Amino acid sequence: MLSISQIPPAIRYMLISALGFALMAASVKAVAGYGIPVLEIVAARALISLLLSYADIKRKKLSVWGTNRKLLLARGSIGAVALICVYYSVTTLPLAESTLLQYTHPAFTAVLALLFLKERIQLATIACIALSIVGLAVMVAPELLQSGQMVLPGLSVAAGLAGAFGSGLAYVLVRRLSQTEDSSVIIFYFPLIALPLSLLLLGDGFVMPGIEAAALLVAVGIFTQVGQVGLTKAMAVEKAGKASAYSYVQIIFSIVLGLVFFGDIPTLWTWLGGGLIMAAALINALGKR
Repeated sequence: MLSISQIPPAIRYMLISALGFALMAASVKAVAGYGIPVLEIVAARALISLLLSYADIKRKKLSVWGTNRKLLLARGSIGAVALICVYYSVTTLPLAESTLLQYTHPAFTAVLALLFLKERIQLATIACIALSIVGLAVMVAPELLQSGQMVLPGLSVAAGLAGAFGSGLAYVLVRRLSQTEDSSVIIFYFPLIALPLSLLLLGDGFVMPGIEAAALLVAVGIFTQVGQVGLTKAMAVEKAGKASAYSYVQIIFSIVLGLVFFGDIPTLWTWLGGGLIMAAALINALGKR
């Protein structure tokens, strides 16, 4: 039997990251049900992550500003915009569908890693990309072809894909920054940009949360930190295109959480498309073998 110690570090980190992000997404969807705006949720997450990241940096006795500040700022800015898109998708789509859209990012990551990091795309990763595209088409297109109308809101789907592209670009930047920067510093720049940006865009739309909503906002920040730490550590020990594909297990977590807490029952097309995407992740994960 395979023990935990025999599982490669990148896979262990990505599994932890996937669970953290799945719980984060469920918390985001739950708190949106209390009438809390998306940008306010982003701001709350960023504030908690900023405090936790700052404390972690001080614990390690590092400089909060790092060395490659331009690239760190770019990672933070791209990640912040992608986060807003992802949260909008999560709050306007069923949890399983929004997660499936978000997890098309290995396709973007692999291509961007080839362009900017010169990382060669392996045959298994090419198969992963192809199956991911087919799975996405199976999930979204059949209803459109049958009725002429898209069951899933077009803007929400577009936001989910935009968030996936931004995530892929952010992952490539994380991979590049991991060569010179500590993971805690990389994580710190994300909320450092996301907090002022979300507050600026929120304007006077702030809604005072109740006790339950406030607890969920705190949960969003904590689960985010778990996901970010796992992700950043995985990117530091594995190629960007390869490591990000392991996180597809979040789809399983999200389907279960969506069913248990929100009564979301995936459609037949979601199951079929999701199955293809999961098969793509399995091929990519076992490619070296």
